[in-house]
Amino acid sequence: MGHVFDQKDSETYLKWRQSEEGLLSTTLETRLFFDLLCPAPEDSILDIGCGYGEILEACISRGLDCTGLEPSPFMLDLALERLGNKAGLFRGYAEDLPFDDNSFNHACLFTTLEFVSEPKKAMEEAFRVAKDRVFIGVLNRYAIKGVQRRIQGFFGKGIYAKARFFSLWEMKTMVKELVGDVPVTWRSICLFPETSGSISFSPDTWPLARRMPFGTFVGMVVTLKPRFRVRPLALPYPSESRYNEGITGFAAQSGEKMRKDS
Repeated sequence: MGHVFDQKDSETYLKWRQSEEGLLSTTLETRLFFDLLCPAPEDSILDIGCGYGEILEACISRGLDCTGLEPSPFMLDLALERLGNKAGLFRGYAEDLPFDDNSFNHACLFTTLEFVSEPKKAMEEAFRVAKDRVFIGVLNRYAIKGVQRRIQGFFGKGIYAKARFFSLWEMKTMVKELVGDVPVTWRSICLFPETSGSISFSPDTWPLARRMPFGTFVGMVVTLKPRFRVRPLALPYPSESRYNEGITGFAAQSGEKMRKDS
């Protein structure tokens, strides 16, 4: 289950997201999300660990059929207040999704793996319920500027102690172990976390910077191959008497001779 945000955590996170740095990060992360995932209007998407619904709101504005899942009742209340009935909202856990296989076109884990107890299981569940693509966004363990300073800015030391961070290579390894050799696309942003002001002048918009694996935030899209449940096909096997019923002539005589010789 991992760490579930309480009321204080939720209020602190929302306050940071509404700050200048938080708004800039949200804008860059959301742009990266859509650039990589490329969802079509009316596609269905599940946001696993949807928080207060900022990504769901962006998806709704693009005409997607949205569903969110969140373990924190406080975050879920904020999402409901923000989105109303524009998205289906469920309380649940990333490691045990209450949805059937291939229920959605896409799924996303947006800074969710940092706070679950079994990250690999959460990824496996996302791959199970999605049939097209899965977006995974994580805080980078090897960020040049150091992820610790950034996350302490909006979560505080108590929450930071409960978070786990990932590298691009670690993410790729888990993906391969779970779904094999499938297409994976990635980019990183917030290479320079202190940057603020106009998005147009942010170094994170430079193509070369986004290809460096040391940004504070790494986004990855996994394109899934079709998966089908299979079971052995039972075929009736005719008895020896059925074979003998229609045999005449030389074949029948040969069979009789072989039985006598044995």
